[in-house]
Amino acid sequence: MTVGVLAFGLVAGPSMQAGADPVITNPTEALDKLGELSRVSEQTNEALHNAQIDLDAKLGVANDADARSAADQGVLDAASARVAEFAPAVNRIATANYQGARTNRLFALMVSDSPQQLLDQMSALDVISNDAAVQVSQFNEATAAARAASEASKRSAEEARTAADQARALSDDLQRKQSELQTQIADVTKAFQNLTDDERNQLSGTPFPPDVDLSKILANLAPGSGAAALQAGLTRIGDPYVWGATGPNEFDCSGLVVWAYKQIGKTLPRSSQAQAQGGVPVSRDQLQPGDVVTFYSDNSHVGIYAGDGNILHASTFGVPVKVQSMAGMEFSTARRY
Repeated sequence: MTVGVLAFGLVAGPSMQAGADPVITNPTEALDKLGELSRVSEQTNEALHNAQIDLDAKLGVANDADARSAADQGVLDAASARVAEFAPAVNRIATANYQGARTNRLFALMVSDSPQQLLDQMSALDVISNDAAVQVSQFNEATAAARAASEASKRSAEEARTAADQARALSDDLQRKQSELQTQIADVTKAFQNLTDDERNQLSGTPFPPDVDLSKILANLAPGSGAAALQAGLTRIGDPYVWGATGPNEFDCSGLVVWAYKQIGKTLPRSSQAQAQGGVPVSRDQLQPGDVVTFYSDNSHVGIYAGDGNILHASTFGVPVKVQSMAGMEFSTARRY
């Protein structure tokens, strides 16, 4: 089952309604329109990744709850069988007492014909009394165990039902968001197709900022896992942005980060929001190459710090993986993995 919750809701404004034809009057407006549409689609895309993470966790809870419920039911069945085992003997003892059975030492003395017979009867009474006491005690213990098992079974079964209900609700929500993303992707693709070649070139820009190139970035790298992840990510410059992609030849923003760190043996969460919660927090003025940086208040975009105020990222549809200045980008948080 593919299901999940979303970290936030997205409501497209009038200029981003699904299926609405953009009214473009100049190239700048065309690029702005595409940027708006792409931004919304990226938010939904990263929300879907985060939803899947939430769903996987919820399914784990549901599976654990099912296992506990099955185990508790097994304990209850065993306890019930134990109660049934002792019930006949306890019933016989109760019936005998109710009917006035004589099982005390005074009665044995009164009906004995000789001292030996008295000893024999008293010994038998001791055995009967002790055996009855043991049976009653075991019956009480088994009953108490069955009662506790029954309560535990009820609780675990309810937990399993609740977890399953929550997973189903997340599934419905995720499927709705997946449908929204497909609509948004269609809008972005349509807007991109309406661009001229010059506008597309302007959109894609250059692989590096002015006065920055690959050799300069690599020369400033210090040893460390983050730097190694950045170095791996830099090999993907020029690859296209594709929603939901994690490589090796196409990526979305969080997919590029996941892929780069995977090359050095580290597994990072799939969504930009989850990546913003892991690792060790780093302030902006303490950034080092390889740190994971997220943007916007909802942490819906992420990249890898490349040094000198630049970021390596898969930015948006129509723009290849590149190194770009963070100036003008809404910094949110940074993490060191």
